[in-house]
Parts: sequence; C-alpha cells; structure tokens
Amino acid sequence: MSHDVDGIRCMQLRGGSSKGAYFLAGDLPADPGERDDLLLRVMGSPDEREIDGIGGGHPLTSKVAVIRPSGAADADVDYLFLQVVPGRPIVTDAQTCGNLLAGVGPFAIERGLVAARDDTTDVRIRIMNPTVSRVEARVQTPGGRVRYDGDTVMAGTPFPAAGIRLEFPGDDAGVFPTGRLVDTFAGVEVTCVNAGMPVVLVRAADLGVDGAEPPAVLEGDRRLRSAVEAIRLEAGPAMGHGDVRDTTVPKITIVSPPRQGGTVATRTFIPHRVHAAIGVLGGVSVAAGVLAPGTVASSPVPAGGLVRIEHPTGVFDVHLDLGGGGAATTLRRSTVVRTARKLADGLVWPRSGKAIG
Repeated sequence: MSHDVDGIRCMQLRGGSSKGAYFLAGDLPADPGERDDLLLRVMGSPDEREIDGIGGGHPLTSKVAVIRPSGAADADVDYLFLQVVPGRPIVTDAQTCGNLLAGVGPFAIERGLVAARDDTTDVRIRIMNPTVSRVEARVQTPGGRVRYDGDTVMAGTPFPAAGIRLEFPGDDAGVFPTGRLVDTFAGVEVTCVNAGMPVVLVRAADLGVDGAEPPAVLEGDRRLRSAVEAIRLEAGPAMGHGDVRDTTVPKITIVSPPRQGGTVATRTFIPHRVHAAIGVLGGVSVAAGVLAPGTVASSPVPAGGLVRIEHPTGVFDVHLDLGGGGAATTLRRSTVVRTARKLADGLVWPRSGKAIG
C-alpha cells in the first residue's frame, strides 16, 4: 500500500491533558527509520508550527501512540509512545506518555483488539518504552461501546468526561536512580526520581523563583531556562541516560509550598517548554519524591498515600504505596484517574517526499 496515495488509518484522541494520533502497528512501516520518517510527514515536523500536518505545534499535541496485540500472556495490547518534536526532524521513544496512555484502552476496544465486557472493560497494557512495563486500564463500556461522556473533571482539560482508572503495579527497582535522596548538580540540590518517568525535583527557592508563575513567564526567563538545562545535563548521566542534550528526559519539576490545599505545588519543564499541567507518570515520580522522607520535596502526606500535586491548571491526585525506605525505596503500586475522548477517526495523508536525509 502506498501511504502517500491511499492514506493511513488513524484515530485522534485527547488522552489526559495531551492530544495524539493513534495507529495500529500493522498500518505503519515495520522499519523504525521508515516509520519515523512517515510520522514526521504526517505530523508536520520539522516545521515548528506543524502547519502541513496534524500535529499541534507543541510537545503536548505532537504525540503518537502505536498499538498492537500483545505477545505477552499477561497483556492484551502493546503500547509504544513516540514523541514527534515540533520544529526538529526527531521522533523519539526514549520515554512513555501517561496521558496518551489514557486513550490506549478505548482505542484497543474501538479497533477490536479487546472485546468490551459488561459495563466496564479492563485492558491490560504492556508499555514498550523503557520506563514502565505494565498498566491496567479500566474503561467504561456500557452496552458494549466505549463511553466517553461523563462527569469526571480532570485538571488540565476544560470539559468533563468518563473516568478511566489506570493502575500501575510496582517492581523491585528503586525509585531513586542515583542511589541517593539528594544530589547536587550545577551547584543546586536536587532529588532524582524515576517511578515511571525520569524526573529531577528542584526547590523553586533554590532557582530564585516563587514556583507559582505561569508557564509563559518561566519559559521567558532565560536565566532560569539556562539553570534548568545545566541541571538536566548533569543529572542525565547520573540517572543512567547518558548525554541528554537531544532527548526529552529527564524532566525538571520545580517544587514549592502548596497554594490550593494540595501537598506540593509544581511547574515542570518537559524539558524546554513548561507543561500546562503535569504528565501522569511524571506526577507519579513527583509523588514518590514527596512521600519519601529526606528528599528536596518531602512533605507530610495523610494516611493512605494520597499526594495532591498542584500544577498550573489545577490539582492531580496520585494514590501511592511505597516499599523499603531511604535511597532503596521502591514503588509497590500507584493509581490515577484520567479521561480520554475520541476526536476523529479516518485516514490521514502524509506530505510527499522524505523528512529525514
């Protein structure tokens, strides 16, 4: 099949506080290089506006989910997340996306990879990016169809929708990848956490900011951006990611005292733009850093492990169960509730030619 002539089957969904293009793996080239070139032409990069594609010109709206039936006995589908970088000819699988993850269960049911069962359907997902391995999504399916409308209000999106519960089992891996609760990078004390997404926690006061500034203000502060990137470049190798100059991990989350009755206030560089909310798995990592004593973000948490993370557009709740202690802390389980909505389903046509080389 010629993708340029016949188009490619594609569904667009809002997943959490992001928006992306969802594809069946069988509808894309098997070769990763050919696949990435095709996706650049579909999404419209390396144009910064992505005006000649379906990307939105921002990291949160230039995302792709690739889904296939899973070969694992304990999973129904495999999910590969790909970040298409606006303005650069880069497609990366270095991290997963917990926001688009909210749309994987509905997409799998819509495409017939998982049969709807009763009023809710559990979809077991194997994440193929390097950070998380398994998650179970509980999708509302009354009458055998995915329900998108509902009354769950999720900060970072303007309208309510049907809630989707995402439950992440833990493993024996420690959540502090440097083996320390506090490190010093670029002269600043930080805590490096990976409970699903590599994140570096930094106190707002140590960066000379309040921590409650709007994203545009933080993005416009060249001094701050330079300091954040200096920390990130030193943290990357220490967290096991090598040279991170051209990668999207780790993220940098600035923490400060809460203002809205939550546990902690955050602003997250992802890594160069500031998130309008907070990523799902980034939020889980932040919650782990808050719940564990002795980090730069440690804060009292009520019994039950509920961490309420304030971000620029609201509050994100994470239920967390940690094991072990100190630098050997592990994640036993985490649960979040997100929403998703189908926006469009049909064919998409890539621009002609080659995007790479």
